Amino acid sequence: MGKNVYVASPLLPPLEEFIPYLENIWDSQRLTNAGAFHAQFEAELAKYLGVEYLSVFANGTLALITALQALSVTGEVITTAYSFVATSHALKWNGIKPVFVDVEPHSCNIDPKKIEEVITPSTTAILPVHCYGIPCNIGEIQDVADRYGLKVIYDAAHAFAVKKDNASILNAGDLSILSFHATKVFNTIEGGAVICHSEEMKQHIDHLKNFGFVDETTVVASGINGKMNEVQAAFGLLQLKHIDAAFLYRRNIYENYVNHLSSLPGIFFNPVPDGVEWNYSYCPMFIDGDVFPLTRDEVYEKLKDENIYARRYFYPLITEFPMYKEECLSSCGRLSQAMRLSRQVLCLPIHTGLSDAEQKKIIGIIGQFGSNNNIYR
Repeated sequence: MGKNVYVASPLLPPLEEFIPYLENIWDSQRLTNAGAFHAQFEAELAKYLGVEYLSVFANGTLALITALQALSVTGEVITTAYSFVATSHALKWNGIKPVFVDVEPHSCNIDPKKIEEVITPSTTAILPVHCYGIPCNIGEIQDVADRYGLKVIYDAAHAFAVKKDNASILNAGDLSILSFHATKVFNTIEGGAVICHSEEMKQHIDHLKNFGFVDETTVVASGINGKMNEVQAAFGLLQLKHIDAAFLYRRNIYENYVNHLSSLPGIFFNPVPDGVEWNYSYCPMFIDGDVFPLTRDEVYEKLKDENIYARRYFYPLITEFPMYKEECLSSCGRLSQAMRLSRQVLCLPIHTGLSDAEQKKIIGIIGQFGSNNNIYR
């Protein structure tokens, strides 16, 4: 192809559009500590997402670590091993024990029916992940939480602007956390946010992300440095102007993959549930190596040979990393669906820089092994 084609890339607006923002920051001499762009970004972002209270962070991991602190979560938290390691690392950094349960095969999200069986007197919260931006079964999860008096914090790193029945899923649970990492559908280079439900909680979170400072001489909490700087905030404001076009572009790419590849034996894509306005943040394709002529890893290598860098996302499972050996001993036997999906998933390149010719070649490489038809060869 003459260049590397990646699974995701940042949405980069024209450079000339960003220069005025940089000039404004330079002239103001305010680089961080809740400057004008920071305040503007929080306000415009909350309005766009349909949430009332939102606090932006330097990155999504700091946002999650701080959210757990804000709710005083301790003991054990039930979560999923089919996620990026930041989900469970945030628990570990807070001295909390992650307890892993299996996922639903059709959504890759935590299975609410598996949660209740692992609740103990030490359980204080549930940390589900809206995997690939597909909403969790919010109603069932909340029912379990209400019965046992548990907090619910959603890792919504993939779920920017996702709606269910015309309402933002970010308003579910006690808190939701977004990531604005450069690989996300919406990014601020690095960044993140916590969505909450009251002015008091937002104020508490804002204190925690700034060392606990209220004013120049008053510290009210053992906070951390999680502040978003002015350059990140300005980049986010510019991104908001282009994000709707990006959603449409990515939707066309996703549907093209599905239309050409889903009919191949051994290839499947999880359905987008009814009533969901998805953001097409990823394109997870699952390969059953017992049916398709190649295994997932063989397809991955075939694409890599052509400078096409898909991603086995999420592989390995979190429980397969050495720092989670203890948790694996107690949970790996009940993670059969997560284990299978982890060994089948391949996220295909999907981003606003992907050309029709590049996607045609990707489809052709995969299609030639699974069909006698001439699929984009």
